[in-house]
Amino acid sequence: MSSDSLRPLAGQTALVTGATSGIGLVTARELARQGARVVLVGRDTEKAARAQEAIQQAAGPAAAVHVKCFDLSLLRNVRTLAEQMQQEFSQLDILVNNAGIMPGRFTLTDEGHELSWATNHLAPYALTNLLLPLLEAAKRARVVTVSSVAHWVGEIEPEQEARNSPEKYSWLTAYADSKLANILFTKELAHRLDLTSITANCLHPGMVDTALMRADTSAVMKAMWWMARPLMIAPEKGAETTLFLAAAPEAARLNGQYITGRRIARCSDRASSSTEASRLWRISAEETGIE
Repeated sequence: MSSDSLRPLAGQTALVTGATSGIGLVTARELARQGARVVLVGRDTEKAARAQEAIQQAAGPAAAVHVKCFDLSLLRNVRTLAEQMQQEFSQLDILVNNAGIMPGRFTLTDEGHELSWATNHLAPYALTNLLLPLLEAAKRARVVTVSSVAHWVGEIEPEQEARNSPEKYSWLTAYADSKLANILFTKELAHRLDLTSITANCLHPGMVDTALMRADTSAVMKAMWWMARPLMIAPEKGAETTLFLAAAPEAARLNGQYITGRRIARCSDRASSSTEASRLWRISAEETGIE
């Protein structure tokens, strides 16, 4: 067996957000094992260092593993990350928008965005758009965004004032809305990049046992989570669909799709609406200042 078959992603660069634990860590590790130069993005420097060491050990001494520590709920950090990537790399072949949170109590970032909306949607929207020059420089590039089946109960509130209202806030609807936004963003991105060599797809990874919840997640949600844990799958299993979209040759023809278990899955009527996707893009551009 040739070394090329063992390292099919040799010469490629991949960026994985939320890569210090769970699905993101497994994704980064397996991309490194396949030969990709991997950039890990996480918030905690100690966890990032441990993740880097674990991936280096798993992928071997030749693996190139870089670390970037940023809280992506803040758009200024997203911009800084994108600037550093453009300074340090000439192309980006794989972008995995994996970072996400299950919201706890209502929280506004110091930039004025509801925390889960900022982390789960605005950050992927902004980062992907800011990294388009690097993605366009690759021979063929893939953008993969982790969504959720929770999008079925999501609805995009057009007014930021309503999304930022503590009185109207619910952790469940905030999470579901952000996951719906992931799918609509992917579909509009794929449409806008249709004549380029960049593909964009999103996925539901399954019910995965990860550290998704925050410390201030409600007691009810924590109880539901613990009751459901026996039915959950391990991060290694949960990362399979992400890795399929990021690296499998047979996924190269997919674009603008919502995938579950390596298959195109049905999404909600709202998630399928081109009108909703276009409207969300306008909202996102206005809130981030990035078109």
